[in-house]
Amino acid sequence: MLQKFLPLILVTALLFSFYNGHTQSRRTEAADLDFENMRYSLALPKYKKAYSRVKGNKMEKNRITYQMAECYRLMNQPNRSEAFYKRLVRANYDRSEPVVLLKLADAQRANGKYEEALGNYEIYVEREPGDPMGKVGVESCKLALEWLENPSNFQIEKLKRFNSREDDFSPAYAEPTANAVIFTSSREGSTGKNADEWTGMSFTDLYYAKQDKKMDWSNPVLADETEVVNTEANEGQSAFNENFSKMYFTRCGKDNVTVNGCQVYVVKKQGRGWGEPEKVELGGDSTSVFGHPAVSPDETFIIFSSPKKGGAGGKDLWIASRKGASGDFSSPRNLGSAINTKGDEVFPSMRGDSVLYFASTGHPGMGGLDIFKSKKLEDDTWSDPVNVRPPLNTEYDDFGITWHPDGMEQGFFSSNRKGGRGGDDIWFFINPPKLYTVVGKVLDNNILQPIEGADVSLISSDGTTMNTKTNSVGYFEFTDDQVQANTTFEIIVVKDNYFNEKAMETTVGLEASKDFEMNFNLEPIPAEPIVLPEILYDLGKWELKPQFQDSLQGLIETLDANETIVVEIASHTDARDNDQRNDILSQKRAESVVDYLILRGIDPDRMLAKGYGERVPFKVKKKSAKAAFTFNEGVVLTESFIDSLPTVDAKEAAHQMNRRTEFSIVSKDYVPKPKIRTDFESNSVEVVVNPEEHILPYILTPRGLIQADCIVNGFTLNFIFDRRAIRPSISLGSALRLLKEGAINKNSFVGDPEQILGNGTIANRSIFKAENMRIGGITIYDLEIQVDHQLSSQMVLGEITLGEFGDFQIDEEKKQIIFE
Repeated sequence: MLQKFLPLILVTALLFSFYNGHTQSRRTEAADLDFENMRYSLALPKYKKAYSRVKGNKMEKNRITYQMAECYRLMNQPNRSEAFYKRLVRANYDRSEPVVLLKLADAQRANGKYEEALGNYEIYVEREPGDPMGKVGVESCKLALEWLENPSNFQIEKLKRFNSREDDFSPAYAEPTANAVIFTSSREGSTGKNADEWTGMSFTDLYYAKQDKKMDWSNPVLADETEVVNTEANEGQSAFNENFSKMYFTRCGKDNVTVNGCQVYVVKKQGRGWGEPEKVELGGDSTSVFGHPAVSPDETFIIFSSPKKGGAGGKDLWIASRKGASGDFSSPRNLGSAINTKGDEVFPSMRGDSVLYFASTGHPGMGGLDIFKSKKLEDDTWSDPVNVRPPLNTEYDDFGITWHPDGMEQGFFSSNRKGGRGGDDIWFFINPPKLYTVVGKVLDNNILQPIEGADVSLISSDGTTMNTKTNSVGYFEFTDDQVQANTTFEIIVVKDNYFNEKAMETTVGLEASKDFEMNFNLEPIPAEPIVLPEILYDLGKWELKPQFQDSLQGLIETLDANETIVVEIASHTDARDNDQRNDILSQKRAESVVDYLILRGIDPDRMLAKGYGERVPFKVKKKSAKAAFTFNEGVVLTESFIDSLPTVDAKEAAHQMNRRTEFSIVSKDYVPKPKIRTDFESNSVEVVVNPEEHILPYILTPRGLIQADCIVNGFTLNFIFDRRAIRPSISLGSALRLLKEGAINKNSFVGDPEQILGNGTIANRSIFKAENMRIGGITIYDLEIQVDHQLSSQMVLGEITLGEFGDFQIDEEKKQIIFE
């Protein structure tokens, strides 16, 4: 890679800041002379030999170690330079020369070791707070770690046909049709036959490759074989004017002892060949270093790289201008502090007349040379450079970029990253259109199951609105032709019986395509609670009082609005008569309610009527005061409790509360009939007297198993009785039915509901808690049920579970399970 710096030869005072003050031995004189003259490949073996002969002089050994580290650094071998800088740190050389830490961190960053480099940069900043390069290093490492997680939209491809096992770099389009490229290479066959003493590699020439109609590239050949452009010297970095009639390039002279200066030349095309190159006058003399030209399309200004005095340090970018495409350029002026740093700014190239690309080691970057972009402003200054980020930039050297002349988002650049063929290689890049999509799922937040048919709208800041609906698995999508770049958009989800949900995203500032995933959990709007009335009676009476007929009218409206519920009508008496008479009285009270409801169109199949007599005294549901006595919540109005009351009026109030008809919902899955009759007979509903005899009929399956019905959270399911079953189990289909009907929700499950209810199903062997289960007129509460994906029946209950409803026996002759 260092040959690409050859056009910018510079010996800084820093290279020998450690040399002054030390006694130079004869053994190192030759190595130091080679180093001073930038013959690093020659200096290195001499330093190694001198190091092995130094005895006892620790200071000199450290100096030679530093010189070897510098040779490897300047030969662009950061892996080896890192090892030598580490050796100096172990020898505490950084205590007297802190810059060793900076260079160690630079090498580590160039090797992609950002965490290690960051630590050394931070130590260096503490020791040398005035050096901005330490702070740049800290920022670089932090940004590099962030950029690796968020690369740009560019896609890259290595080019086998262009590249050799040597250095190939700095491509430039050479024809208006963009089907030809000229680039710099040190490959075998170059005109200059000498080896470069900086790197030990061949001199560089300009090479030419052309693309045929099949889009295949030819094997590169010398851009000029007449030694008009390519000579015994180094030639490199070309740039063309707008119509590709002129080529600007760099040429560096050479003698046998020292490296001479570099100059920019311009040459005109003549037929298939070239005219005589002319030096572009930029000031200075034959030893000046001007290279890496970038020219505006109309040739009114030229930008180049040089270590000339007046810069920020290292190699800077300079600009010279003129009024037309010919004539002398003005005196160069520095591009300023926005562009130039204490590091090196090299390899400029223009895209159009206002966008500058260049490579730098001084701006925050990934490591080595990074490519940056800056725009020319109205006052002829330049905007702050922007790192083009991975994948164009890596911890290796990335530089020499050129863009398609027709404005297409593609081109070539140079890099010595892994995966290439030689040292520096030419890579193709393309910046494909940025495409954005939005996908997501809409779930019921209570049960975490998909919602089908939800309306999803995408409302963009550009004024457009797109609409779609969720499918059967709750999925929705907006495609890349519906989601626009540089817009902010809001997704709104609407579904009947759910609260709306919305979320906002943006494509503004995104440098890469992105698929947005936006999921929504809709909260169901709570259903209105079903309020059931209580009916009270006079002593020994069963006729409905007028005020309670009004209460029953509210019940009728509730039943009409909720066609799937079945209610139990439970009538009771007080204890002031014998059991037989009270049973008959409670039966008549139940019949009076049933008759009233049937006459008003309620289907008899939606009513279970029971007369309990005096067997179930009233339990106070809410603290209340009657007849100057306070009845506390939870008190059961038994005979003994009533007898203990202080006054006759209080006792009578208690008896009044026991004389009642109560309503309760026993199931929520009644299937309404197509046509509701209104001429039902009053005996259509059988009133069960003394329902403490709880009897559950069953049938036998073809396999001879007992099958009966139960009601779980208001929904009827059949179960198979298996004496051996320890825990009640339910099939996946039945559990999903309960979930989708709202009988259970995510909070019913034991464990993480996100794990249990993911992917629109219920995990096998998961457990949920049923609020209630009813069998044979008996209800138990808070029953744990396990979901079994292998279960073919709706449910399986064992002897243990049935035992929770009470002692039972099975009458095989009558096919009944009888609970005591």
